[in-house]
Amino acid sequence: MKKLLIALAIVLAPFATEAQIKTPQASPKGYIKQTVGLTDVEVTYSRPGARGRAVFGNLVPFGKLWRTGANENTIINFSDDVVIDGKTLKKGKYAIYTIPKIESWEVIFYLSTDNWGLPENWSDAYVALRTTVKEDALPTPVETFTIGINGLDPNYGYLEMSWENSHVALKFEVPTAKTATASIEKVLGGPSSNDYFSAATYLFQANGNIETARTYIDKSLDLSADKPYYILRLKSQIQAKQGDKKGAIETAKISLAAAEAAKNQDYVKLNKDSIAEWSR
Repeated sequence: MKKLLIALAIVLAPFATEAQIKTPQASPKGYIKQTVGLTDVEVTYSRPGARGRAVFGNLVPFGKLWRTGANENTIINFSDDVVIDGKTLKKGKYAIYTIPKIESWEVIFYLSTDNWGLPENWSDAYVALRTTVKEDALPTPVETFTIGINGLDPNYGYLEMSWENSHVALKFEVPTAKTATASIEKVLGGPSSNDYFSAATYLFQANGNIETARTYIDKSLDLSADKPYYILRLKSQIQAKQGDKKGAIETAKISLAAAEAAKNQDYVKLNKDSIAEWSR
């Protein structure tokens, strides 16, 4: 009987280990992803509910730093630099902290994003940007804390936060005109040095048309101000494949000198080996 109980315990043990009770979170996680102009903005946050409690001035005291949600940090991520209240906030990820007041909220973008709630040791050195935004009273209470990105325009949007009867909308400007102009100029300006280098690399490695590869690598060098050793290296290989070993050696020597100046020993060796091979 004892052996039977032991065997049964061994059989059932994995099921007991894997079994998990699932219950709803008191403050479920929310996620927003919104493109504003050409800038992607993402927000991840936990959403506490009022559940009959007085929120601002009670659950969330006025004039005190608030985690702006519940549980882990509320995190916002911008794919481009944005401008808030005339100040530039660099692209990247930030925790959002706020200080709610009766007529306004302070909004703080904080560099450290791995805290549970408030940082154990607050550091002003981690404050990337701090601003104040007007608070608007809502006619209808919002039960669950809500963050949204609204009021969309090609050049700006609003980071909105609502809970109970309080609402704030923080305007942020995005670099749509700058990004669009750069894209237009790049496309209308034609292929870049890297574009021609990539095309030449493909044709060389795939045993494609070597004459076309030579045209592309020459155009890549023409468009490159510093004539990088890796582009020169590919040109020498193309020349050798064309049967022009003398030209290949001359180009490889230039690539070798550039690689030595850049202290890239891999390319130094590659060029030396090729020069020795093509000189036979």
